[in-house]
Amino acid sequence: MQQLKETHTLEKELNRLKHEKAALQVQSRLLEKFVTLARSDAKERVLTAILQKTLEISSEITAAEKGSLFLLDSDGAVTDSLLTRSDATPEQSARIIGSVLNKGLAGWVRKHRKVGLILDTKDDDRWLDLPDQPYMVGSALAVPILWGDNLLGILTLLHVEPGHFTAETANLMLLTARQIGSALENTRLYTRLDESYRLLKLAKLKIENYSRALDAEMEKGKKIQRDFLPDQIPRIQGWEIAVCFHPARQVSGDFYDVFLLPGNLIGLVIADVCDKGVGSALFMALFRSLIRVFSGQISLQGVSVSGSDQSGLNSTENHHHLALHAVSLTNDYIAEEHGDEGMFATLFFGVLDLQSGKMTYVNGGHEPVIIVDHGGVKERLKATGPAVGMMPESKYTAKLVQIECGDILIGYTDGVTEALSPNKDFYTKRRFFSILERPVTTASKLIEQIKIDLYNHMDDAPQFDDITMLAVHRKPCSILSG
Repeated sequence: MQQLKETHTLEKELNRLKHEKAALQVQSRLLEKFVTLARSDAKERVLTAILQKTLEISSEITAAEKGSLFLLDSDGAVTDSLLTRSDATPEQSARIIGSVLNKGLAGWVRKHRKVGLILDTKDDDRWLDLPDQPYMVGSALAVPILWGDNLLGILTLLHVEPGHFTAETANLMLLTARQIGSALENTRLYTRLDESYRLLKLAKLKIENYSRALDAEMEKGKKIQRDFLPDQIPRIQGWEIAVCFHPARQVSGDFYDVFLLPGNLIGLVIADVCDKGVGSALFMALFRSLIRVFSGQISLQGVSVSGSDQSGLNSTENHHHLALHAVSLTNDYIAEEHGDEGMFATLFFGVLDLQSGKMTYVNGGHEPVIIVDHGGVKERLKATGPAVGMMPESKYTAKLVQIECGDILIGYTDGVTEALSPNKDFYTKRRFFSILERPVTTASKLIEQIKIDLYNHMDDAPQFDDITMLAVHRKPCSILSG
């Protein structure tokens, strides 16, 4: 008796091991199929192919004739399916799925999350005969595919003969369903990940295309802005003019200008429009154009730019008055027409008499323009009014300064003194002025000395602001007389 009991126990253990082996083999075959598909060019068909392979293997180990497989989301709705009725239209498939999940065996399994075994479909009210069903079903087995507490799907197997599926078959498929659940979960995760990669790749391509188009437009903007700067600095006997212009971005809010005016005069401008980027670059072009138009350097038919009575002034005084009045006119136009944008510029505008060296200037909130001679800093031309464009009818005072033979006038923007080192240290005005105290013989040499020291300070740190300098040197009178 004891021997029979032990034999029965061994048989049960052997059957359990056989079932577990069969279940693991199912998982191994599904994963092998998954890996093959994942490495192929058919990645978009991975889930469908795994569903088909699942049905194929399940039918093989149970000798089922037909079968169906539903995948469910967290709400129990069908996300993917393979039906026994492969010839059904999408509309018919939807009706079939709705019926079997509502009244059929698959619906019972979804509700109870248990194996559904029907030995004879004629005697079990869980079986639902569908209209126009093209095949006879004698027995059925439906198995929940679980992953943890989540119901991933329902596998239904069919056979024409009653009693084909047994309790032992049901236990085998229950074990197998756990392995199928693992394979399906991996497949679903992979499919989602692959779709994410695909969408990410598409987004990357769109961004790259947009970036290339934006770069092209910015290059156009850069060229247009460059065209607004003087393409050639006037060469004037007895004078030397040198500039430095290094935008922090493709377009700049800084600008300088040098242009001839009637009466042997020359206009000198250095300015810094607030903010950075495209907006400041557009306003830079507007400021530059307005200064030229209102100073009389450009004549517009039918437009009067004087804005005041010039009678009683000699020719030179008249040109000085007209040119410097351009600052007030520019301020009023920007403040009144574009006040909502809140754009303004610090701006130095000087009108230099090339014969006498006298310069009348307006400094609209800009960094002091410096006059240096052989002894260092000689004079600082500080602000004579607020930044240009902030408030309409702002008051600007024109001042007169004499540039002697050998003097150098140098203007700069705050991108010079506020340039950062890799350690985030400012270049500082003190360091800038220490360069100005050194003896120098030409405007170009002065700018070169500043640039060398400035870029040594910056090293490989990124440039955060535009760097602009304008220097004007009145050559020694002894050279001219000789």
